[in-house]
Amino acid sequence: MLMAHSVRLVIALLHICALSFLNILEISNGSESDIYCLRSIKDSVEGPRNYLKNSWNINNNTVGFICEFVGVECWPPDANEVLNFQLSHMMLWGQFPRDIENCTHLTGLDLSANELSAPLPFDIGDLIPFVSKLNISGDKFFGEIPKSFVNCNFLMVRLD
Repeated sequence: MLMAHSVRLVIALLHICALSFLNILEISNGSESDIYCLRSIKDSVEGPRNYLKNSWNINNNTVGFICEFVGVECWPPDANEVLNFQLSHMMLWGQFPRDIENCTHLTGLDLSANELSAPLPFDIGDLIPFVSKLNISGDKFFGEIPKSFVNCNFLMVRLD
């Protein structure tokens, strides 16, 4: 009887270890998409101060390293999951970064007071579906407001 109880205990502990390992793998896969997101943003926008090119060292392998980047906020702070971008007033130019969709935990995006231009992507609502705070004021986007903004179910509107 005691032996059967010990075997069940060992099996339960093995299950717990296996689940923990799978959670670690899942976190690293989520991190890979966020790292890809950052790499594509770094490559798609330019700026005279080279904030992103000089400070975003994508080749680092330590846990939470992307959370140290200028303008990047993560939660929890030691994870490689981007929650917010605060990239205002960096004199960035280029287009709206399409690969931002790879930052799958993104809830805030501030690209304001830069020189970003071109029409906003027609599918912007699919690129940033969980964003609740979006600030693109002071940029030079033009064209129609994309209808896909209706897919941003969490977007809050401020009327000042």
